[in-house]
Amino acid sequence: MQTTTHLNFRGDARQALEFYQSVFGGHTVLNTYADFGMPAGLPGADNVVFGLVTSENGFRVMGYDIPGQSGGSLAGGGSTRRENNTTVTEQALFISIESESLDELQGYWDNLAADAVIVEPLAASAWSPGFGMLTDRFGVTWSASVSGAPSR
Repeated sequence: MQTTTHLNFRGDARQALEFYQSVFGGHTVLNTYADFGMPAGLPGADNVVFGLVTSENGFRVMGYDIPGQSGGSLAGGGSTRRENNTTVTEQALFISIESESLDELQGYWDNLAADAVIVEPLAASAWSPGFGMLTDRFGVTWSASVSGAPSR
């Protein structure tokens, strides 16, 4: 069995999925409403009805544009922030990524961080040699960590 996160956007699924492909590599599949029969001249016909990014490193995410919605942002958005040393969120989900090394994770982090809101900077933590959280330019919050216990 395999699970895949499916993100629902308000008009910017194409930009988000292309961005994630630029960060994690692999390939992108983008099918529009017009590809499945919506007349090309109608508003939203070129929005994404099925989108997928998959790469050999194990990264996989799907996305689409909610019919009739525009204005960008992730459906069900909300904010994630730190208050009093605690993560407080209004979001229903985060995407969690793990890498075996801090160097590998740092590369993904640096690319995801473009125009992002940093919730927690990527740094050593009590449970990982590297942990951080950010909300990317599309409203998706990412939890990033180095797998394995920190050395003591």
